[in-house]
Amino acid sequence: MLRYLFYLLIVKPLVLVVLGINARGREYLPKQGPAIIVANHNSHLDALALMSLFPQHLIANVHPVAAADYFCKSRWLKWLAINVVGIIPIDRNSQASSREVLAPIFEALDRNAILIFFPEGTRGEPESLGKMKNGIASIIAERPHVPVVPVFFYGLGKALPKGEVILVPFFIDAFIGQPLRWPDNRQEFMTKLKSAMADLQAKANRLNHDD
Repeated sequence: MLRYLFYLLIVKPLVLVVLGINARGREYLPKQGPAIIVANHNSHLDALALMSLFPQHLIANVHPVAAADYFCKSRWLKWLAINVVGIIPIDRNSQASSREVLAPIFEALDRNAILIFFPEGTRGEPESLGKMKNGIASIIAERPHVPVVPVFFYGLGKALPKGEVILVPFFIDAFIGQPLRWPDNRQEFMTKLKSAMADLQAKANRLNHDD
């Protein structure tokens, strides 16, 4: 209930009313899990903005995947991140095998969850797309039936850029692409994903250049 109210009373009014967001391709967002959403990472608002695009009845089943070393470094922050924001923490510094590290992700997908990923691994420059890590391909290789939906945000890096704590009202554009399916090859999958993200970024740049 606490998580439900957090998104209903705080996140959605902040993102949809204070900032404003225009989602293009909203019909491609998954209406049920399992599914994975891949987005560029420019701001601490990225995950919350994505969550705000889902109907309230799905919120309990949508989870950002986040670094445990950042969001679980104190007892209070860990409780807030897991129980209110709803993250699935992953230990990037673990000495365990990759399968063990990714176990919480596989468990969530097997529960038909919708997961949010930021393959760049860290926040990059505003409205840009950094180098994507290949970990997402390892996950899809193990769960090839799971669709991957690419999303590119424009504006969040200006509303709350890396290193800033003061929110600047700035209208947000979200460009959502068609779901990608596993092609039975990791390199081919990453090529398809990078191409899809680059196409969405190009659309965002054209729109904002025209404006």
